[in-house]
Amino acid sequence: MPLHEVPEFHDKTQVYQDRQHAGQVLAGLLQSYRGGDALVLAVPTRGIPIAAPLAQSLGLPLDVAVVSKITFPWNPEAGYGAVAFDGTVNLHQGLIDDMGLIEPEISKGIRLTRETVEDLAKLLRGERPFPDLNGRTVLLVDEGIASSITMETAIEALKRIGARSIIVAVATGYETSLQRLAREVDEVYCPNVRGGWGYEVAQAYRRWAEVTDSEAARIIAEFTA
Repeated sequence: MPLHEVPEFHDKTQVYQDRQHAGQVLAGLLQSYRGGDALVLAVPTRGIPIAAPLAQSLGLPLDVAVVSKITFPWNPEAGYGAVAFDGTVNLHQGLIDDMGLIEPEISKGIRLTRETVEDLAKLLRGERPFPDLNGRTVLLVDEGIASSITMETAIEALKRIGARSIIVAVATGYETSLQRLAREVDEVYCPNVRGGWGYEVAQAYRRWAEVTDSEAARIIAEFTA
Protein backbone atom coordinates (compact mmCIF):
# COMPACT_ATOMS: atom_id res chain seq x y z
CA MET A 1 0.00 0.00 0.00
CA PRO A 2 1.19 3.56 -0.68
CA LEU A 3 3.53 5.38 1.70
CA HIS A 4 3.36 9.14 1.17
CA GLU A 5 6.16 11.40 2.40
CA VAL A 6 7.74 14.81 1.83
CA PRO A 7 10.95 14.02 -0.10
CA GLU A 8 12.91 16.99 1.25
CA PHE A 9 12.18 15.78 4.81
CA HIS A 10 13.57 12.29 4.19
CA ASP A 11 16.15 11.27 6.80
CA LYS A 12 16.20 14.82 8.20
CA THR A 13 15.85 15.80 11.87
CA GLN A 14 14.25 18.89 13.42
CA VAL A 15 11.94 19.40 10.45
CA TYR A 16 9.06 20.68 12.62
CA GLN A 17 8.92 23.69 14.90
CA ASP A 18 6.51 21.83 17.21
CA ARG A 19 3.56 19.44 17.09
CA GLN A 20 1.15 22.08 15.76
CA HIS A 21 3.47 22.69 12.82
CA ALA A 22 3.62 18.92 12.25
CA GLY A 23 -0.18 18.77 12.15
CA GLN A 24 -0.28 21.53 9.56
CA VAL A 25 2.29 19.78 7.37
CA LEU A 26 0.36 16.51 7.61
CA ALA A 27 -2.86 18.31 6.70
CA GLY A 28 -1.16 19.51 3.54
CA LEU A 29 -0.63 15.90 2.47
CA LEU A 30 -4.23 14.97 3.26
CA GLN A 31 -6.10 17.61 1.27
CA SER A 32 -8.09 14.98 -0.61
CA TYR A 33 -9.99 14.30 2.64
CA ARG A 34 -10.94 17.94 3.25
CA GLY A 35 -14.63 18.38 4.06
CA GLY A 36 -15.44 14.71 3.54
CA ASP A 37 -16.97 12.14 5.88
CA ALA A 38 -13.69 10.88 7.38
CA LEU A 39 -13.14 10.91 11.14
CA VAL A 40 -9.83 11.97 12.68
CA LEU A 41 -8.83 9.74 15.60
CA ALA A 42 -5.85 10.85 17.67
CA VAL A 43 -3.69 8.39 19.60
CA PRO A 44 -3.25 10.02 23.03
CA THR A 45 -1.59 11.81 24.41
CA ARG A 46 1.14 12.99 22.07
CA GLY A 47 -0.98 12.57 18.95
CA ILE A 48 -3.64 15.01 20.12
CA PRO A 49 -1.71 18.30 19.59
CA ILE A 50 -1.03 17.11 16.03
CA ALA A 51 -4.50 15.77 15.26
CA ALA A 52 -6.32 18.92 16.43
CA PRO A 53 -4.79 21.38 13.91
CA LEU A 54 -5.00 18.68 11.24
CA ALA A 55 -8.72 18.11 11.83
CA GLN A 56 -9.37 21.86 12.00
CA SER A 57 -7.53 22.46 8.73
CA LEU A 58 -9.43 19.68 6.94
CA GLY A 59 -12.81 20.54 8.46
CA LEU A 60 -13.20 17.06 9.99
CA PRO A 61 -14.47 15.86 13.38
CA LEU A 62 -11.92 14.81 16.00
CA ASP A 63 -12.00 12.03 18.57
CA VAL A 64 -9.50 9.75 20.29
CA ALA A 65 -8.47 6.10 20.04
CA VAL A 66 -6.84 5.39 23.37
CA VAL A 67 -4.02 2.85 23.22
CA SER A 68 -1.21 2.31 25.72
CA LYS A 69 2.01 0.31 25.73
CA ILE A 70 2.46 -2.61 28.10
CA THR A 71 5.84 -1.73 29.56
CA PHE A 72 8.56 -3.84 31.12
CA PRO A 73 8.51 -3.87 34.94
CA TRP A 74 12.08 -2.48 35.00
CA ASN A 75 11.70 0.06 32.16
CA PRO A 76 8.52 2.16 31.86
CA GLU A 77 9.73 3.63 28.55
CA ALA A 78 10.02 0.33 26.67
CA GLY A 79 7.07 -1.86 25.76
CA TYR A 80 6.46 -5.48 24.75
CA GLY A 81 2.80 -5.03 23.81
CA ALA A 82 -0.18 -2.71 23.90
CA VAL A 83 -3.84 -2.54 24.93
CA ALA A 84 -6.49 -0.67 22.95
CA PHE A 85 -9.71 1.10 23.97
CA ASP A 86 -11.88 -1.89 23.04
CA GLY A 87 -9.81 -4.37 25.03
CA THR A 88 -7.66 -5.56 22.12
CA VAL A 89 -4.30 -6.87 23.41
CA ASN A 90 -1.26 -7.18 21.16
CA LEU A 91 1.91 -8.88 22.50
CA HIS A 92 5.39 -9.05 20.96
CA GLN A 93 6.20 -12.67 21.74
CA GLY A 94 9.79 -12.34 20.56
CA LEU A 95 10.52 -9.62 23.10
CA ILE A 96 8.72 -11.56 25.83
CA ASP A 97 10.90 -14.61 25.13
CA ASP A 98 14.11 -12.59 24.83
CA MET A 99 13.53 -10.79 28.14
CA GLY A 100 12.39 -13.89 30.01
CA LEU A 101 9.04 -12.48 31.13
CA ILE A 102 6.85 -14.97 32.95
CA GLU A 103 3.07 -15.30 32.78
CA PRO A 104 2.25 -13.55 36.10
CA GLU A 105 4.30 -10.52 35.02
CA ILE A 106 2.56 -10.43 31.66
CA SER A 107 -0.92 -10.76 33.19
CA LYS A 108 -0.17 -7.97 35.65
CA GLY A 109 1.16 -5.76 32.86
CA ILE A 110 -1.98 -6.29 30.79
CA ARG A 111 -4.24 -5.57 33.77
CA LEU A 112 -2.44 -2.37 34.75
CA THR A 113 -2.34 -1.15 31.14
CA ARG A 114 -6.03 -1.87 30.67
CA GLU A 115 -6.77 0.24 33.75
CA THR A 116 -4.62 3.06 32.34
CA VAL A 117 -6.50 2.94 29.04
CA GLU A 118 -9.89 2.98 30.75
CA ASP A 119 -8.95 5.91 32.99
CA LEU A 120 -7.53 7.96 30.11
CA ALA A 121 -10.51 7.22 27.86
CA LYS A 122 -12.86 8.43 30.60
CA LEU A 123 -10.83 11.62 31.09
CA LEU A 124 -10.72 12.42 27.37
CA ARG A 125 -14.14 11.20 26.26
CA GLY A 126 -16.28 11.33 29.39
CA GLU A 127 -19.46 9.33 28.89
CA ARG A 128 -19.72 9.94 25.14
CA PRO A 129 -20.26 6.70 23.20
CA PHE A 130 -17.52 5.78 20.77
CA PRO A 131 -18.35 6.89 17.21
CA ASP A 132 -19.95 4.37 14.88
CA LEU A 133 -17.19 3.46 12.44
CA ASN A 134 -19.17 0.99 10.36
CA GLY A 135 -18.37 1.78 6.73
CA ARG A 136 -16.41 4.92 7.64
CA THR A 137 -12.92 6.18 6.78
CA VAL A 138 -10.62 6.87 9.74
CA LEU A 139 -7.53 9.07 9.77
CA LEU A 140 -5.48 7.59 12.63
CA VAL A 141 -3.02 10.24 13.85
CA ASP A 142 0.04 10.09 16.10
CA GLU A 143 3.24 12.10 16.53
CA GLY A 144 5.55 9.36 15.35
CA ILE A 145 6.21 5.65 14.81
CA ALA A 146 9.18 3.81 16.26
CA SER A 147 8.47 0.12 16.90
CA SER A 148 4.84 0.46 15.68
CA ILE A 149 3.25 -1.94 18.20
CA THR A 150 0.96 0.75 19.64
CA MET A 151 -0.27 1.76 16.20
CA GLU A 152 -0.69 -1.87 15.13
CA THR A 153 -2.90 -2.46 18.16
CA ALA A 154 -5.02 0.60 17.34
CA ILE A 155 -5.41 -0.61 13.75
CA GLU A 156 -6.50 -4.07 14.89
CA ALA A 157 -9.10 -2.52 17.22
CA LEU A 158 -10.50 -0.25 14.51
CA LYS A 159 -10.82 -3.15 12.09
CA ARG A 160 -12.69 -5.15 14.72
CA ILE A 161 -15.30 -2.43 15.15
CA GLY A 162 -15.95 -2.00 11.45
CA ALA A 163 -13.85 0.85 10.02
CA ARG A 164 -14.15 0.69 6.24
CA SER A 165 -10.83 2.36 5.50
CA ILE A 166 -7.90 3.17 7.79
CA ILE A 167 -5.41 5.88 6.89
CA VAL A 168 -2.37 6.20 9.15
CA ALA A 169 -1.10 9.79 9.43
CA VAL A 170 2.03 10.34 11.51
CA ALA A 171 4.50 13.22 11.58
CA THR A 172 7.64 11.07 11.65
CA GLY A 173 8.40 7.40 11.42
CA TYR A 174 11.05 4.71 11.23
CA GLU A 175 11.05 3.47 7.66
CA THR A 176 10.95 -0.27 8.40
CA SER A 177 8.02 0.15 10.80
CA LEU A 178 6.12 2.33 8.32
CA GLN A 179 6.54 -0.24 5.56
CA ARG A 180 5.16 -2.92 7.87
CA LEU A 181 2.17 -0.74 8.77
CA ALA A 182 1.53 0.04 5.11
CA ARG A 183 0.68 -3.62 4.55
CA GLU A 184 -2.06 -3.44 7.19
CA VAL A 185 -3.92 -0.26 6.16
CA ASP A 186 -5.12 1.53 3.06
CA GLU A 187 -2.52 4.32 3.06
CA VAL A 188 0.23 5.76 5.24
CA TYR A 189 1.11 9.47 5.29
CA CYS A 190 4.38 10.41 6.99
CA PRO A 191 6.22 13.56 5.89
CA ASN A 192 9.41 12.68 7.78
CA VAL A 193 10.52 9.11 6.98
CA ARG A 194 13.83 8.15 8.58
CA GLY A 195 16.02 5.07 8.60
CA GLY A 196 19.35 4.07 10.11
CA TRP A 197 20.27 3.46 13.72
CA GLY A 198 19.23 5.44 16.76
CA TYR A 199 15.83 6.63 15.54
CA GLU A 200 13.96 8.79 18.06
CA VAL A 201 10.59 10.44 17.48
CA ALA A 202 11.58 13.59 19.39
CA GLN A 203 14.44 14.31 16.97
CA ALA A 204 11.90 15.42 14.35
CA TYR A 205 10.93 18.45 16.47
CA ARG A 206 12.82 21.61 17.38
CA ARG A 207 10.54 21.98 20.41
CA TRP A 208 9.38 18.75 22.01
CA ALA A 209 7.97 18.03 25.47
CA GLU A 210 5.72 15.48 27.08
CA VAL A 211 1.96 16.02 26.72
CA THR A 212 0.19 15.65 30.05
CA ASP A 213 -3.21 14.01 30.34
CA SER A 214 -4.73 17.31 31.45
CA GLU A 215 -3.26 19.17 28.49
CA ALA A 216 -4.60 16.53 26.10
CA ALA A 217 -8.04 16.79 27.72
CA ARG A 218 -7.98 20.58 27.38
CA ILE A 219 -7.22 20.39 23.64
CA ILE A 220 -10.03 17.91 23.05
CA ALA A 221 -12.48 19.98 25.10
CA GLU A 222 -11.60 23.17 23.21
CA PHE A 223 -11.97 21.46 19.84
CA THR A 224 -15.35 19.93 20.63
CA ALA A 225 -16.78 22.98 22.44
